[in-house]
Amino acid sequence: MGEDSGGGGGGAQEDCGEFNIAINPWVGYEADAAVVAYVAENDLGCAVNKKDLKEEVAWQGFGTGEVDVVLENWGHDDLKQKYIEDQKTGVRAGSTGNTGTIGWYVPPWMVEEHPDITDYKNLNKYANLFRTSESGNQGQLLDGDPSFVTNDAALVKNLKLDFKVVYAGSEAALIQSFRQAEKDRKPMLGYFYEPQWFLLEVKLVKVDLPPYTPGCDADAEKVACDYPPYDLDKIASKKFMDAGGPAADLVKNFNWTNDDQNLVAKYIAVDDMSPEDAAKKWVEDNRDKVDAWLDKSSS
Repeated sequence: MGEDSGGGGGGAQEDCGEFNIAINPWVGYEADAAVVAYVAENDLGCAVNKKDLKEEVAWQGFGTGEVDVVLENWGHDDLKQKYIEDQKTGVRAGSTGNTGTIGWYVPPWMVEEHPDITDYKNLNKYANLFRTSESGNQGQLLDGDPSFVTNDAALVKNLKLDFKVVYAGSEAALIQSFRQAEKDRKPMLGYFYEPQWFLLEVKLVKVDLPPYTPGCDADAEKVACDYPPYDLDKIASKKFMDAGGPAADLVKNFNWTNDDQNLVAKYIAVDDMSPEDAAKKWVEDNRDKVDAWLDKSSS
């Protein structure tokens, strides 16, 4: 889904050429990509191609030349080993500045009514509240898109919880389920994550799982601990970064906060702005940050 390059004076210094950005299926990532694409087109004169791809498929594109960058990577030590260490088609391109959290959440009304529900040890006591037609005699743990990073099936089994993982199918469906659960005071336990604009609307409460310690999730089958904190980082094509150029410098320098991302994501998901318009608004309001990515302050 290529897009024509915008204007911009990038051609005066160095030709940017084509710039291929993978778009993974959640709105926070879409916010990253919208802003980077907008700056690449309008400041650098790049011809940006946005490609809707699931996580692992996107990494395969480093070797084929189809993908230049994955802008928001959540851990994925397995993919780093395969594509960076073994195949040597990808490289680390630094932190996005965003800190990621994954976990199990309940709507706020449930905590008011059952304050002890935030301790996983008490979940079995309430399992019958969470039963649905899809989970049968067990409580339902609702996950999002099946391609998202999740240890939930192993956690349910290893923590001996009377729950079944059911997939909502997408981030949007997961959000709508939480929204309805709070509005209708309907019991719900679900996978969720930060940064995420929806937490500005409904203050979901995280359930405490056994604390994460380094290595506790090394064996995917035996995981019985919470998710680690994620320093969300950028992974790029080695060939693309080695060639240098304006877009590669932008990828390296792109860095913002959870609040920045949530704001752009809210423009897209709640205010129904196009990704381009959302990015334009944020860039115009945060020109100093963008100029720092472009290293204009020292030029």
